Amino acid sequence: MKRILIANRGEIAVRIIRSARESGYSAAAVYADQDADSLHVQLADAAVALHGTTPAQTYLDQQKLLAAARELDADAIHPGYGFLSENADFARAVIDAGLTWIGPKPETIEALGNKVTARALAVKVGAPLVPGTDGPVSGGEEIREFVAEHGLPVAIKAAHGGGGRGMRIVREESEIDEAFASATREAESAFGRGECFVERFLDRPRHVEAQVLADAQGNVVVVGTRDCSLQRRNQKLVEEAPAPFLSEDQRADIHRSARAICAEAGYLGAGTVEYLLSPGQGETPGLLSFLEVNTRLQVEHPVTEETSGVDLVAEQLRIAEGQPLRLTEDPQPHGHSIEFRLNAEEPAQGFLPTPGPVTLFAPPTGPGIRVDTGVRSGDEISGAFDSMLAKLVVTGPDRDTTLRRARMALAEMRIEGLPTVLPFHRQVLEAEDFLAADGAETFRVHTRWIETEFEEAYGESMVDSEHLVAALRHREQRMRRTTVEIDGRAVSLGLPAALLNLLGSGSGGGSGGGAGAGAGHDATDDDARDAPTDAAPGAVVTKLAGSLVNFAVEDGAEVSAGDPVAVVEAMKMESTVAAPRGGRFRREDLAPGAALRAGQALGAIE
Repeated sequence: MKRILIANRGEIAVRIIRSARESGYSAAAVYADQDADSLHVQLADAAVALHGTTPAQTYLDQQKLLAAARELDADAIHPGYGFLSENADFARAVIDAGLTWIGPKPETIEALGNKVTARALAVKVGAPLVPGTDGPVSGGEEIREFVAEHGLPVAIKAAHGGGGRGMRIVREESEIDEAFASATREAESAFGRGECFVERFLDRPRHVEAQVLADAQGNVVVVGTRDCSLQRRNQKLVEEAPAPFLSEDQRADIHRSARAICAEAGYLGAGTVEYLLSPGQGETPGLLSFLEVNTRLQVEHPVTEETSGVDLVAEQLRIAEGQPLRLTEDPQPHGHSIEFRLNAEEPAQGFLPTPGPVTLFAPPTGPGIRVDTGVRSGDEISGAFDSMLAKLVVTGPDRDTTLRRARMALAEMRIEGLPTVLPFHRQVLEAEDFLAADGAETFRVHTRWIETEFEEAYGESMVDSEHLVAALRHREQRMRRTTVEIDGRAVSLGLPAALLNLLGSGSGGGSGGGAGAGAGHDATDDDARDAPTDAAPGAVVTKLAGSLVNFAVEDGAEVSAGDPVAVVEAMKMESTVAAPRGGRFRREDLAPGAALRAGQALGAIE
């Protein structure tokens, strides 16, 4: 390999570029229109535009990526995480094109990336498992049959993909049909395939996992364990390594079964075997259950790197070259590391995605501080992609020291211009359930802890940044982005809507046929005046800037307060819009896929 194309964006593209350069390779980048001026594009040795603004038009378009590799004279492709990283068809297409695929073999991705066949393999090697369906389900009736046999709650999960996308937890039988439809939609959007299966859901479990590396010589090592229990909407927010408060038997079982699963599958490269661990009671240990295998690099890989001394990306590159692992056995962890995902979300508003400008990005400094990011001051966070801006990784000689360093680092961190999850992280470091000052018995976090114990105890004390949401809406109404070509490269610019009108009209004044007129125009200040600011009683308003997935009820339907009336998608996550009061719902003339502004009315309840 000489030149590696990174088929991704943001912080992971930056991370791979740096490791590739350090290993002696040239790095090439691709970019969507709104990423034209991004850090990963600037750091790459060469870059090419994908000419589009959505995941489907850009980072999920296999033919565009292969064409970019040819244009940039790349001989290998690293997929990062998300997008096509666990797509066996893409891996096969890369190999068929004569390029090196930096990841597992396509057949391994199919066997392990499909959670149904992964379960069968886990059974074969004796890994612990909860009950689940033998294959994908066709709809609500099959799910109800499974529930009748195994009870609630159950998890409806995308068979292809991971990271919490396409996953819904069902606690009431009445939720089954909508949960299945929502999981299928999200899986199709995130992974291009919507098949879902069902398994019994362990309530209040921890999420623990094992980082695995395997080479072509048949060597498999478990580099370390992680705890990723702090999640919202099945998306991780805080991860740490090694996983704290595991018994020696539990840790040994994780290492044994993770190694056996990957060896049986003929694994190649970096991967993660994930488990759920139910709470123990007294002398009775918790139940450990295999969850899934992610056949790619994980977002949280830095905490394992910090505690093992292993550059996981560099090892991926060595393995892709056919070289053996540097490791001959599972390494012992040194110190403790915690990663805080810094997302553009408003925790005081249910972690709503909040795309917009980053007017200031000022990371902390000091011992044990690492910041992985693709964002700088002045950048714009697009609503089309994931909400993560950066990852703050804090490491110390032990967990207590790491927690103290993390408290100082989060206090020092400054991100301005849009709401982020920083208030949440600062509150987490005050929570006794997470700090566990008195040992394992007091470590009480679980995968739904944020939605339950945390929100009840700390939700009201987090900074409510509604004024920032309003500021973003105000800016959005008066600024519009356009793409221009400079020296053959597309550059995304934010310009006043009035200026775009003038440019589009080709004159220095007047109204005429400018950018604000005609079909497909962007909203102008005149449009902004029509947007609701203080919504009238009964108005059904989206807090998100995104797109309409669908209406949950028909026009004219009778609804009660709290009933779902619409589903909105932003930053690859779906959010339900509920009725503010009871009455008859009258929908606005909006079709699925329609672009929405924050604060836009979807209808009204009479």
